[in-house]
Amino acid sequence: MKKLSVSYAMCAVIYLLSASAQAQPVDWERWLASQIKQHPDIIAAREQLQGSEATADAAEQPLYNPELSSELEQVGEENNYRVGVSQTVDWWDRRGAKQQQAAFIRQAAKAQYQQQVMSKTAEALSALVEWRASNQAAIIAQAQKEQLNALLQVAEKRQKAGDIGTIDAELTFLSLSKQLAQVAELEVALQKAESRVRELLPQWTPEKGGIPEDFWPSEPVSITDQELLQHPYVASAQARWKSIKEEAEATRRAAKAEPTFGVNAGRDGGENTVGLTFSIPLNVRNDYSAETRVANRAALEAEARFLAVYRNLRFDWQAAQAAWKRYDEQYRRWLELARGRVENSADLLERQWRSGDLSTTDYLLALNQRSESLLAGISLEKHTQLALTEVLLHSGQLRAVAPTATKPLN
Repeated sequence: MKKLSVSYAMCAVIYLLSASAQAQPVDWERWLASQIKQHPDIIAAREQLQGSEATADAAEQPLYNPELSSELEQVGEENNYRVGVSQTVDWWDRRGAKQQQAAFIRQAAKAQYQQQVMSKTAEALSALVEWRASNQAAIIAQAQKEQLNALLQVAEKRQKAGDIGTIDAELTFLSLSKQLAQVAELEVALQKAESRVRELLPQWTPEKGGIPEDFWPSEPVSITDQELLQHPYVASAQARWKSIKEEAEATRRAAKAEPTFGVNAGRDGGENTVGLTFSIPLNVRNDYSAETRVANRAALEAEARFLAVYRNLRFDWQAAQAAWKRYDEQYRRWLELARGRVENSADLLERQWRSGDLSTTDYLLALNQRSESLLAGISLEKHTQLALTEVLLHSGQLRAVAPTATKPLN
């Protein structure tokens, strides 16, 4: 007689849940970083970084170029001409403020790039976690389907032999029909999860598996206020504020008049001439104070946004930390409860059903509860790892696997 239980598949799932993932090469993190670096979103982020570098280079350049002037006139038979060079002087050192601004532009751009890489890395990790959970759920559903299919065959034989009634076979058929729909749903979910991982990691295959167990931190993640300020998300906002602050200072200095000096030489009426020129704008009709107020308000706005980013990130990290601890606690509790029980329960239930100590209705209910228990364990593991991914993202510790941007970027 065909054995009903397919506990080997169930035991494999329990092993996957309770033990570490299959051994992975030590350079898995470097492989992940290289895959993230190839994503079009990250390529676009690198181009954006290069553009910001060019913007910073432009801000560091001198403000004024020399100006060449010439004049030619004919008076009678005399040809008079004059050639001169003039230079506006950066009297109030506006270029110095611009150079400070350029440094902060670079800091903000690099921090923003790191943040985009971290976000994409977290997205890829979450996709791998979803794929692993979907794969395990599909294994359980398939095993449950095979078990019900075998049960239906045995039930039909026992019905013919008069051991059980017609209603028992019908109940088994109804359970199998329901299980077929669940298998289809879980297999579709698995295909979607696999496609998502392939979109994020071009060279990934199901054979490569999920995330190595030793990737996850073995101790609770902690972060200080100083480390939080170094988080790319916060560092980018802080550097952007300081950049706008220096821009406001440059605008304030630009409102002040700056002199232009020049020297010229030529001939006038047959005589050689040399002259000096001096000019300065008279800011009497427009003192440009409105532009200065606008720039100062923009700096204050940027400072407030930086403080808001810092505050929001701290609360987000605390919330993610609390969620992870809660899921981790329940998942470890589930492992303790499931270990040694789920593996042996299928054989025990089958023996009791064959001996008549367990009705077909109760047997089907017990099998369904056993399957739901396994699926609950998968769900707990998934949510634990997703919450931990959020903790690593909000704490900035995903930078350990993020490819850094160094010149040249091409």
